Amino acid sequence: MAIGERIHFFRNLRGMTQKYLGKCIGFSENQADVRIAQYETGKRNPKEAYLNALAETLDVAPEALNVPDIDTYVGLMHTFFTLEDVYGLKIGEIEGELCLRLDRSSKSYLSMFELFYSWNRIAEKLRREEITQDEYDEWRYHYPKLETERFRNEVLAFRKNESNN
Repeated sequence: MAIGERIHFFRNLRGMTQKYLGKCIGFSENQADVRIAQYETGKRNPKEAYLNALAETLDVAPEALNVPDIDTYVGLMHTFFTLEDVYGLKIGEIEGELCLRLDRSSKSYLSMFELFYSWNRIAEKLRREEITQDEYDEWRYHYPKLETERFRNEVLAFRKNESNN
């Protein structure tokens, strides 16, 4: 999905107009809606400073806006192929179902395992209805910020518990 589509998605999710969003990130009254429309249609791409301002205003991580081109199934497949080449992601079959898995012999296996483990842990909480869809989406759209904060809080709680014992 192109960056413009992500901006449009999050702008609508937050209930903002193009003009309001544009003004929030510093464009003039006359340029605000025009510039955001240009971003959303792909006629322009925001420079890094505007990308960061958009992410802050939309309350998401900048990485949530700047994703690979997955607008088509072919583009999505090439994204998977790149993930296979770079990170050792493999396709396979388990009990008749297609699945993606991490290749244990890959150099990036441990790092990728930690990332997937975190994702699965939060997704499992959603499946068990321990968190809401909104909380799950908040985790995804702010990743890795909330994951880092949760981990830090868990470590601090563990240390506090250890020092009390």
